[in-house]
Amino acid sequence: MGEGGLLSTLAERLLAERDRWPLWLPVFLGLGIGLYFLAPHEPPLWAGPMVLVVLAVALVLGRGRLALFLLVSAALAMAVGFSAAQLRSAVMAAPVVERPTGALMLQGRVLEVEMLPDGGSRVTLDSVAHDAPEVLVPAKARIRVRPGGAAVAVGDRIRVRALLMPPPQPAMPDSFDFARFAWFRQLGAVGTALAPPEVVEPATGGGWRARVNALRQHIAQRILAVLPGDRGAVAAALTTGDQMPISAPMMQAYRDSGLAHILSISGLHITMAAGLVFVGLRTLLALFPSVALRYPIKKWSACLAIAFAWGYTLLAGAPVPALRSFFMTGLILVAVLLDRVALSMRLVAWAAVAILLWAPDELIGPSFQMSFAAVAALIAAYESLGPRQAAWKADHPGPLAGAGLYLAGVVTSTLIAGAATAVYGVYHFNRFAVFSVVANMIAVPLTGFWVMPWALLMFLLLPLGLEEVALIPMGWGVEGVNQVAVWVASWPSSAVTVPILPLSGLVVFTLGGCWLCLWRGSWRWWGAAPMALGLASMLLVRPPDLLVDGRGEAMAVRTADGRMLLNGKGGRILKDTWGRRAGPPAPERWPKKSSSRDGRLRCDELGCIWRVDGRVVALVRDETAPEAACAGADVVISAVPLRGGCRGTKLVVDRFDLWRRGPHALWFEPGGVRVETVATSQGDRPWSWHPHPRKKKPPEPRPAEPRPEPVEPDRGVEEE
Repeated sequence: MGEGGLLSTLAERLLAERDRWPLWLPVFLGLGIGLYFLAPHEPPLWAGPMVLVVLAVALVLGRGRLALFLLVSAALAMAVGFSAAQLRSAVMAAPVVERPTGALMLQGRVLEVEMLPDGGSRVTLDSVAHDAPEVLVPAKARIRVRPGGAAVAVGDRIRVRALLMPPPQPAMPDSFDFARFAWFRQLGAVGTALAPPEVVEPATGGGWRARVNALRQHIAQRILAVLPGDRGAVAAALTTGDQMPISAPMMQAYRDSGLAHILSISGLHITMAAGLVFVGLRTLLALFPSVALRYPIKKWSACLAIAFAWGYTLLAGAPVPALRSFFMTGLILVAVLLDRVALSMRLVAWAAVAILLWAPDELIGPSFQMSFAAVAALIAAYESLGPRQAAWKADHPGPLAGAGLYLAGVVTSTLIAGAATAVYGVYHFNRFAVFSVVANMIAVPLTGFWVMPWALLMFLLLPLGLEEVALIPMGWGVEGVNQVAVWVASWPSSAVTVPILPLSGLVVFTLGGCWLCLWRGSWRWWGAAPMALGLASMLLVRPPDLLVDGRGEAMAVRTADGRMLLNGKGGRILKDTWGRRAGPPAPERWPKKSSSRDGRLRCDELGCIWRVDGRVVALVRDETAPEAACAGADVVISAVPLRGGCRGTKLVVDRFDLWRRGPHALWFEPGGVRVETVATSQGDRPWSWHPHPRKKKPPEPRPAEPRPEPVEPDRGVEEE
């Protein structure tokens, strides 16, 4: 087939499926948003609007030529996405603390309280003020409060002595950027309380957000009062979206078993809740013939279901999966009110458009990607499987056949959703739950048919103070799900760490998946080729050979067997990130005044010498004799300022370089040493690390103070 024949065939197939063209709108919006976040520098504010005007004029002029019209329309959608992300970044701009502070007296209004498994809490403050004039005042601050103090409520204005620090930068290049996440939530500081907080002014009303957060905190506390431990913590997560009280081992069990999606209020929960309200109210009203025959009870039930689903979404904090599910469920129920039939794939597309325009930054998070990938894949699959299932059911009546069809549906849906989301889980977390199908086959029906109905009854009984009647049987079901998670996670190799998937591979895979899901004809299978190429890109990625954090304190080098030998420094998040993205940690300890098992690394009081591929790398930790520490080295990594020392060395990275550019990753290749830094991966963006030197001031005697504790990102960020 010649070039002209191929173009003619493509044009015919495009025209044959022109009713599917609107489904590509969120794809091109997403491409534009992605281009904004990939920009190495913050574009000027006029860039997006100017391109929009030019493309809008071109769209009007190109209406007579279909090919030109389609190309300009796609470019215009990308420009809209780019401009939406640019506007969102500018609107959310807020002060960020420049450097770690000393102890200061902090005041603020409690916006959110999250209970922690150790009995402490994580408190988010707005309307912040403090007594340190040299420190910027953030719009919001999040502090960790140790257990033992008086409880604070949402809406209280509190005063607390605390240490603050900027939102932490990525632990290594191209890893999760909490600073960017915090920027789009106006979170300008994180830290640790040094003493129990003092309530200056009790809560008095506040905005609707404060009232919703207060209600969430109140419901979670009442659930935990009836159901202690992980049973109550998981029940609170299912009803309020707060996953923080869940213990670390139980959370890890949910991740390793592939059940973490159950803890995130999403399609399963919103759809079940709305469906239970709709069916329950309609059934109740149908018991009264005088009402059922005279009034539109179906529409009444739809209205109440919409209201309940919206309230449930707000109570959960309106995460992306819940918003997507509410939007789709709400449109379906609106169609019931209008006596119309809703088209499911279009619902997904318009839900994606609404979220991308309202919060474009959600595109780059795992929640958005995994949520929409699962739903789009399920709808696309059942557009083909649905008629076949209906025909099979008609040919095989009876309860046994129905039960078999249900079981097959659960397995099929789990396989489809698991396959669609697995790649995004690999990209963000480098983990794959091997036995998720088995866990979901048991846990999903148990959640849908036992836990959620009791959760709905619990909401109805809360105002009467009778929630215990529903919580106790609900707790039985939650405990069953917990046991399934622990049981499956205990199997050998239940969750495996997989290599890094590059961003380019993820984009190619996603575009191929969109082609496969959004078209209906046989040419949809062309999308399988880019999906395979995207996955194959994992084979081209080689993890770094040496890692060092932004202070020069934590270091890791690759051993002869391919593992990473860590020097024991750094927090839990750093070690976890390095272990997932660079390789499993070596079982041995970093040598102090000896050699590693493979003989590559040898340390003394001045530092360490690491030999790899014929190169000598000096890891310096003592600034008293830098020339001696790095004599004969090809590469020097120093935790102390060298101030021109180590002359003649090919590559020197000292304390000042680490301070300016953040954590470094090094690859030792035949052609030389490749270096990547957090600064280069972030670019010059508003949320990037911009080092600020300390202002000189007269020394003052002050007692030693602890450092702020490592910040743990929201679990909603880590898991869908």
